[in-house]
Amino acid sequence: MDIRVIAMDVDGTLLNSQKCLSEKTKAALLQVQKKGIRLILASGRPTTGLMQLAHELKMDQYEGLLVSFNGAKIVDVKTGDVLLNETMSIEDGQAVLEHVKQFKVKAMIDYGDYLYVNDVFDCFIRHDDTDINIIQYEARGGNFHLCEKEDLAAFANYRLNKILIAGDSDYLKRYAEQIAQPFKKKLNAVFTAPFYFEFTAQGIDKAKALDTIFGQLGYTREMLLAFGDGENDITMLEYAGIGVAMGNAGSTVKMTADEITNSNDEDGIVKMVEKYFFI
Repeated sequence: MDIRVIAMDVDGTLLNSQKCLSEKTKAALLQVQKKGIRLILASGRPTTGLMQLAHELKMDQYEGLLVSFNGAKIVDVKTGDVLLNETMSIEDGQAVLEHVKQFKVKAMIDYGDYLYVNDVFDCFIRHDDTDINIIQYEARGGNFHLCEKEDLAAFANYRLNKILIAGDSDYLKRYAEQIAQPFKKKLNAVFTAPFYFEFTAQGIDKAKALDTIFGQLGYTREMLLAFGDGENDITMLEYAGIGVAMGNAGSTVKMTADEITNSNDEDGIVKMVEKYFFI
């Protein structure tokens, strides 16, 4: 198979549990780029949360791409050009933010260099019997400054790529259907982690984003090797010529994959890169 592109989810896939890129994985990805393979980071993160990692992998030197907001935006790392930008309507974004006020969740939206929340001190969620400062976690992951807005729905008079909803994992599992119900015919709503539920424009996912640009770049889906661990990676793994689930992925993700590799803490990407590129 003529693999020309590698697309990777970031959290739980490219990065280990400490949110670090291992030296072994970094070295392997630098080596395949020298062989002419293009890298794509495909994540639910905002673009700002991917750029530092892209530069660490020298993707600016090898024409790498960033697929952010779960496929709503595509940016060329080298030039900064925006190749795709899909947003919700202002009305739909405000409607979601108004609707979620009735639930015990924390809504987060971004604009420029800022992440906007209702209350920076109301910041903890519960997952696996652990309290997580989710606002700090998201702000640092996206390289954002923080700003409070008492009414996010009233503030969001611009088109959003994504609305991030965070909450206790057990609570979100119980109420996700009710949170999404009014928007099922208008927007995408998907879990990106047990404590994250996200809204994007209708029809947006990682596979659609890749398919949108592949024709322009002269690639076919058969040329794609893709890695992921979450439910929002499933369409990308199904789309790819070879879809690889990480060892730490859930059972649903593994069932859709062509192959299963080691976990993100065991350099699972390296195992497949060595297999297909003989490095």
